[in-house]
Amino acid sequence: MIELLTHRAHASKVLRLGLPLVGSHLAQIAIHLTDTVMLGRYSVEALAGQVLGATFFFVIFIVGSGFALAVMPMVARAEAAQDAREVRRVTRMGLWISVVYGLVMVAPLWWSEPLFRAMGQTEAAATTAGAYLRIAGWALVPALLVMVLKSYLSALERTQIVLWVTVAAVLLNIGVNWLLIFGRLGFPELGVRGAAIASLAVNVAASGALAVYAAWMRKGHDLFARLWRLDGQALLGLIRVGAPIGLTNLAESGLFAASTVMMGWLGTVPLAAHGVVMELSSITFMIHLGISNAATIHAGQAIGRRDAANLRRGALTAVALSGCVALAAVAAFLAFPHELVGLFIGEKVPDRAAVIEIGALLMIGAGLFQVMDGAQIMALGLLRGVQDTVVPLLIAVLCYWGLGISASYVLGFTLGYGGIGIWLGLAIGLAGAATLLMLRFLRWSGRYARACQPDAEATA
Repeated sequence: MIELLTHRAHASKVLRLGLPLVGSHLAQIAIHLTDTVMLGRYSVEALAGQVLGATFFFVIFIVGSGFALAVMPMVARAEAAQDAREVRRVTRMGLWISVVYGLVMVAPLWWSEPLFRAMGQTEAAATTAGAYLRIAGWALVPALLVMVLKSYLSALERTQIVLWVTVAAVLLNIGVNWLLIFGRLGFPELGVRGAAIASLAVNVAASGALAVYAAWMRKGHDLFARLWRLDGQALLGLIRVGAPIGLTNLAESGLFAASTVMMGWLGTVPLAAHGVVMELSSITFMIHLGISNAATIHAGQAIGRRDAANLRRGALTAVALSGCVALAAVAAFLAFPHELVGLFIGEKVPDRAAVIEIGALLMIGAGLFQVMDGAQIMALGLLRGVQDTVVPLLIAVLCYWGLGISASYVLGFTLGYGGIGIWLGLAIGLAGAATLLMLRFLRWSGRYARACQPDAEATA
């Protein structure tokens, strides 16, 4: 008979799995954070161009990462069912599809500069962003391989190695940035192109380190033997689960990308301020994402064991932990807006005071959507754990695009609230998604519990 764990036991398990993942996500965002801080000390123009280029890269990356994210619940479920062959098949096809997608999408990253001009960005921002992506675009393939290997190792509860590889990547990024952005120790001063080279080097190194560990670890699944063999059934299963995840990610990241484009219409200084506030919001989001990943693994394991009671109780525990993080973030954002934004802009950078003042106002909007942002990513993580991905995609498109982008435009431009209106529109879109997705999971888990009752009665 399956034991029903207490909320405390579930919290302990979620934190044991989730804290290293939180650390790895924070370390991952620290890579982008160091780019923002160091370019902010180089020039506002370089910062604005990198914000624009990195946003476009992220949109393309996040779609492809849907297949990698599908690996996590599928491996967790197969491992709980003691199906080592299925673990190997799913992970290999995750590597396959990531390489193919990454190579195809290098082209739009290379030719992005005309696209930025067509979207109404300034000449300086379009040129700088294009220069950044002609180098950083080649990092897409290794970045996606990192995601697949992280998902595989996390599902096997090997989260410590994920954390330490990501921390090492942060240190490497800082070092290469310092050498190439500013031209230290005889290296050329490359500005935003130096940050792009650092991103490429970091992703290549991280993917190599995780691949070596996956091949070496004792509980391995011989991932790289006969890697060239196509497994059509596993590939189709991965696409079935992963494609909706990728498109959901596109809907969400597209919401934020659209807000970046709209901020660009207001000018370089508002765009730079928006980039800083986005980085700060990303820090808290990564904490929620780590807890959400742990909830995904927990849900996948519960499905593998047909354990409906612990599925629901563990889910509610994870959501409560995420809610506590959100409330702490709201307090920090509203109490110290000027100080937090000022950390990203060098003392001698022109327009520093204007960037901080605009950024502090945007922090109000960023603080307001913290609770709903955490709730929607938790609900998505739980639904992915039970491999329910199609309906969440429809909800995401409706709320992020139909509601969020429309509200941002109306509040920002039609009603004339500018940047804060754009951020309030983001909050509205996230609130709608959080509500509908959480209701979806509660309904799904209720149906699953009723379906498992005959098994429980037979066991008793």
